[in-house]
Amino acid sequence: MSENDDIATRKMQFLYALRSRGVTDTRVLEAMENIDRGPFIRGLFAERAYEDMPLPIACGQTISQPSVVGMMTQALNVSPRDKVLEIGTGSGYQAAILAKLARRVYTIDRHRRLVREARQIFDDLDLHTITAITADGSFGLPDQAPFDRILVTAAAEDPPGPLLAQLKVGGIMVLPVGQSDAVQSLIRVHKTESGLEYDELRDVRFVPLLEGLGKE
Repeated sequence: MSENDDIATRKMQFLYALRSRGVTDTRVLEAMENIDRGPFIRGLFAERAYEDMPLPIACGQTISQPSVVGMMTQALNVSPRDKVLEIGTGSGYQAAILAKLARRVYTIDRHRRLVREARQIFDDLDLHTITAITADGSFGLPDQAPFDRILVTAAAEDPPGPLLAQLKVGGIMVLPVGQSDAVQSLIRVHKTESGLEYDELRDVRFVPLLEGLGKE
């Protein structure tokens, strides 16, 4: 089997694994087929890019397992006209997938190195609708608010107030909540005219949402 055949087979298995774990939205699957996870993982773990598992990246962070990325993206229900805020750029993989679904993506990370490396990949992939920023994500991005959709890829004990304030009425936020050393719940928040509605989606494990900028 040639290397290209091997990669094609692994990608097919990758998509099958996503479907079997509940990622059924055709737009999400198409985006995940179009965005190769390979470039977002470097070093020792690069050959495991097509496995459904979280992997370590720089700055003590992780790239989430693809089925969780798929489930979170599916729960966000992004439309082509949406402006999306992502808290926790990490490898940039999630933002790249969102860029295939939304009009505009703003992504924030507290680690300068991660933002710098993610920007390079976005440029390489011609993903020019993503703006990556080094900042404290717990405060969101007030100067670009409100957002149609907000995705948080780090766990807080409660949905952060500044992020809820930056979500449009009619908007959706998806995030993990719970103690950082215990199993957390992935929740979806709908902001309605009359208040906030919460859905619990599944148990997850994410790094904690920390305030301040990361040390280089």
